[in-house]
Order: sequence, then C-alpha cells, then structure tokens
Amino acid sequence: MPTSPTRTTSRQTVQSAEIGAEILKALARLGPAASLSSLSEEAGMAPAKAHRYLQAMIASGLAAQEKHSGRYTLGPEAIKIGMAAIAQIDVVGSISEMLPDLRDDTGYTCFIAVWGGLGATVVRVMETIGEVTVLTRTGAHMPLLRSATGLMFATWLPPQERDAEAAREPAELQEQLLDPASPLCARLESIRQSGISTVQGLMVPGIDAMSAPVFGARSEIVAVVTLIGTDNGFDRSPDGTLAQKLTAFARAASAKLGAPD
Repeated sequence: MPTSPTRTTSRQTVQSAEIGAEILKALARLGPAASLSSLSEEAGMAPAKAHRYLQAMIASGLAAQEKHSGRYTLGPEAIKIGMAAIAQIDVVGSISEMLPDLRDDTGYTCFIAVWGGLGATVVRVMETIGEVTVLTRTGAHMPLLRSATGLMFATWLPPQERDAEAAREPAELQEQLLDPASPLCARLESIRQSGISTVQGLMVPGIDAMSAPVFGARSEIVAVVTLIGTDNGFDRSPDGTLAQKLTAFARAASAKLGAPD
C-alpha cells in the first residue's frame, strides 16, 4: 500500500524538529559561541546539513550568528524559552523526591538546605530508619562557618552575600574570612577543589556531617545536600565511598535543575 503524501510530510516534519533540537542542544553545550564545524561534529551531522538548519533557526530567532567571527550562538527566542523553563523549576521539590534514594543508598540521615534571609536553612529532611536516628529540624538555620552546610555555601556564594551572614559568626572566624592567607580561607579553597565539606562533632559532639553543592542553570549554588550520622563508622574522607555517593547525588540534582556539565 503506497504511503500517503500527508503521512510522509508529517514524518519529515518530526524528523526536522528532531534535527533542529539536536542542533539547539549542541549550541547550548558548546556555548557561548561555536563554529559550524564544531557544531556539526557535536550534533553528529554533515556541516552542509547543519548549515541549512542553522539558517532556518536564525530566521526563527532560535539561533544567531556573530558578524565578526561567523560563529553561532543561541538566538533571542531560544534564550526566552530557556528563561521560561528556569522560572518553572521547583528547586526544592525537584531535589526532594530524590532524597529517599540517597538515604537508602548511604544509610544516613540527609537533608537539603537553601540560602534564605537567615542564611543556610534546612528545608527537607529524610531520616534514617533504624536504631540510631540523627534529628535535624526543618527550618533550622545552619551556621555559616561552623557547619558542613554553611561552609559549602561560604565557598560558593558571592562575597557580599557570604560576608553579610558572617557577621553572625565569632569574631575570630570573621577575621579569618577577610584574610586570604588564613586557615579558614585555605579550607574554603580545599572545599572548592574537592566539592565536599565535612565537620566532625563541631555543632553536636559525636555527630559528623558531609555536604555537597547543588547548582542551577546559571552555575550558581542553589542548595546544599548534607549527610549526617554518628562518628562511629561515618567516613569523612573526601574521596571515600560516602563522598562519592553524595557527589553523584549532587551532580544528578544539578543536572535536573539544568546546570551546565
């Protein structure tokens, strides 16, 4: 039975949309600007084919071409779509549904904190089910420089936001924060490099904590995920199994929120 012209046209339209989507995703991955050769390679198609689609996307505002370099960028309409998607993201809700898996995978209580008017604030808690339960109250505020959660925010927040909250900390820590050569600043740089912050019995004797950052679509820190447990068996090594699981969770959460690779 011969294929109807309508069915053929419909299939071609779907294929064209799929190809256009691949080019858009390649533009986003290679941004802020990319050459035709790199785009075609990233999208897995011939340069001539990519060029044809790019011209159509430029006409619709989904792509743009720099006059001085000839490189391609996301167009104004694509940027509008991206901003609309960002506005619809529920940061806490998107990560919260992942927490039970982290708790079950590690065997430790975990929680999510976001940055609010009073600093690092716990918004979701998933407790362990067993003989030992470490309680962390939703709504609790974690100190900036004396908790694993706060230290992670201190590492990634813009200085003006961080320093305003640091006024609540002991004078000695405030002074160290302003001294690039201080042990505290060295610790923050170490946290930035490893992606993991830990404390041992700092807030509560016998309770350890480990945190990792969650980033948003603009590469800004939007939340911190933390594991807590008794210091008996809690592996605080930044390259240990527990840290690897926490890092994998944070990366998956960041990807879900649209963070760049």
